[in-house]
Amino acid sequence: MSSVHPEDLFIGETDSPSVTRPKILIVDDDQSLREFLEILLAKEGYDVCSASSGEKALRLMDKENVSLVISDVKMPGIDGMTLLKKIKTKYANVPVILITAFASLDTAMAAMKEGAWDYLTKPFRIEEIREVVGKALETRPKAQSLIRDTADKIYKLDNMLTKSPVMLKIFQLIPRIASSPSSVLISGESGTGKELAARAIHNLGVRKDKPFVVINCGGIPENLLESELFGHRRGAFTGADREKQGLFAIASQGTIFLDEIGELPMTLQVKLLRVVQQKSFTSLGDTKEIKVDVRILAATNRDLEKEVIAGRFREDLYYRLNVIQIRMPPLRERPEDISLMVQYFLDKYSKEQNKAVQGISSFAMEALQKYSFPGNVRELENIIE
Repeated sequence: MSSVHPEDLFIGETDSPSVTRPKILIVDDDQSLREFLEILLAKEGYDVCSASSGEKALRLMDKENVSLVISDVKMPGIDGMTLLKKIKTKYANVPVILITAFASLDTAMAAMKEGAWDYLTKPFRIEEIREVVGKALETRPKAQSLIRDTADKIYKLDNMLTKSPVMLKIFQLIPRIASSPSSVLISGESGTGKELAARAIHNLGVRKDKPFVVINCGGIPENLLESELFGHRRGAFTGADREKQGLFAIASQGTIFLDEIGELPMTLQVKLLRVVQQKSFTSLGDTKEIKVDVRILAATNRDLEKEVIAGRFREDLYYRLNVIQIRMPPLRERPEDISLMVQYFLDKYSKEQNKAVQGISSFAMEALQKYSFPGNVRELENIIE
């Protein structure tokens, strides 16, 4: 039987009218824990299979249509982390939950960076495993996860496309991040698609039906930025002839995307830190605390660690925003995407400008492939337009 996972090729309706139960693979050398999880998850209505080693798990996955893997970390032979890497290489769309008796923040973060859906510590509560399994399985169809063109291996996530293995890792990470309430810092050069990544996180999360508010912290004068973010009372300053609601209030229950956060003045960094820590703020010219429920996504093209060392960015705010980090690669690190982006933008602007442009010459494509694109995808789009 082919080792290609069917759901890696297409996510959507199948030809079969029957509804199959998600199959969960449990991998652990501890037979008692294996049997406990088998019984628990079978009672929840899942189709469950198990393996006592990483080697057996991989052989089983070649034969079975596995929807989710739950694996212990510490096992003889292929351990959980190695198994995770092999699964992510061969079955990119299959979520993996790791469990261990020896948890630390470093190992948990390492697992997440390698593509683990979640990381649970023994002993875990029954309700905890139910919730994590449910969310992991729910995200596969709900998130539009990854749609692969079987001929050209084109991957789609929300409004982003790629052929690049580098970007594919980010595509796999975003749906997991979307299900978390944590702050996210998106780093990368200008034009790499940081806002698209932020929109995908919002659109694939529980706040998707609530506002997504964007502000460029470097594009608004300092004397107006506080009012834009937090609003002001009438008479708060000269020209404030009426009350204004700030973007944090407008984004309530939703997501606010703070682009170019490295440009935020130090005085406003203090106020933003209060929002992150206490979920409240005061409008300009007012003393009343306003409670706010909003997820904060931030982006920067600066090295914020260096900005912290230089005293231009608060260290406490940096760590509050950098709970989860995504680095968007420059276009020169994903050359596979140049031809894909060229065709995408040709189609887009042909329709907008009502011009029948089928493609570009091989000479022009070769020149684009050799160009370094300091402005990244945004520069490529401008060239095609």
